[in-house]
Amino acid sequence: MTHALKIEPLTRESFAPFGDVIDADGAAHITINQGFAQRCDGQAKIDVASEGGAVNVSLFTAQPRPAPIDIALMERHPLGSQLFAPMQARPWLVVVCGDPGDAATYRAFRATGRQGVNYARNVWHHPLLVLDEDSLFLVIDRTGPGNNLEEYELSAAERLSLAP
Repeated sequence: MTHALKIEPLTRESFAPFGDVIDADGAAHITINQGFAQRCDGQAKIDVASEGGAVNVSLFTAQPRPAPIDIALMERHPLGSQLFAPMQARPWLVVVCGDPGDAATYRAFRATGRQGVNYARNVWHHPLLVLDEDSLFLVIDRTGPGNNLEEYELSAAERLSLAP
């Protein structure tokens, strides 16, 4: 049995319990580079120093999953935050929860191609969910000693369905 998960727009307020939304729209900014650029500071709290960790900057190229999307696995990172910023103006999906065994705690968000997210340390989230082929993301997370990945596989009765 699968439960359908409603998709809501991604906003700073709605996502706050899970981390940060990276979005220049509505953010305070300063003008730099002789007036040719705008800088929006304080977009995310990068948290990676636990147990000797360091910042890792990488690129992910992701493929869409078949629709409806089966939410069968959640993950979290106990030693650091994890930031995803799209490199193309393509909408994508974010799924988070408070308890992976409790369907009532799940939230799904539609991010614009100009929004990223920074999952706070220990926040359960689904692996990257894109809607277009070869979607490119800048990822900032932790590298270093220790186990920074926990996974929870949902039983058949716990699984959720997501129809973009």
